[in-house]
Amino acid sequence: MTDTLHKAPHPSYTLRPATMTDAEGARRLMLDTFYREFGYGYVPEWHRDVVDIVGTYLDDPRHLLLVAVHDGEVIATTGVRSGGPLHPPHPRRLADRYPSGTTAQLVRVYVKAEHRRHGLARTLVRMACDFAAETPGYNCIYLHTNIHVEGAEGFWRSMAKEVFDARTTGEHGPGVGTVHFEIPMPH
Repeated sequence: MTDTLHKAPHPSYTLRPATMTDAEGARRLMLDTFYREFGYGYVPEWHRDVVDIVGTYLDDPRHLLLVAVHDGEVIATTGVRSGGPLHPPHPRRLADRYPSGTTAQLVRVYVKAEHRRHGLARTLVRMACDFAAETPGYNCIYLHTNIHVEGAEGFWRSMAKEVFDARTTGEHGPGVGTVHFEIPMPH
């Protein structure tokens, strides 16, 4: 991964691929996000990677977990996994458009609330996209987000192209604010 292109947005942050010593801090940030930001907590069908961070991200050369560290604490994460949206719960046409194996899915783009608005997520996402472009076999970069999280929709619209807004069809059920995006593959 081309680390020299992505400097930390502020010298008090270190942005890098996660190591074994980051796994517990990353897990804590992810679980806090599920409970505090999303309001529904840990869901085993959706969050298996969080239980096995090492096996999911560190042991698979086509997967990556990036972290931002501040004063020794993991305060932001961004992951890349090989695989597109699953049907169900997502529409079949999305699963067909973004097949597992050739789709780099961005996941777990979380920043601890008091560290937001410092460019961390944007820099981590760019690093993740560069990883996807440099990893053989990936043809596209896909993600979905919950737009009910403050700032999420505007952030993704500034970096990605919407491919499907589940709010308009109700395919995820009432109250679910899932919007699907694609990011152009870096050259």
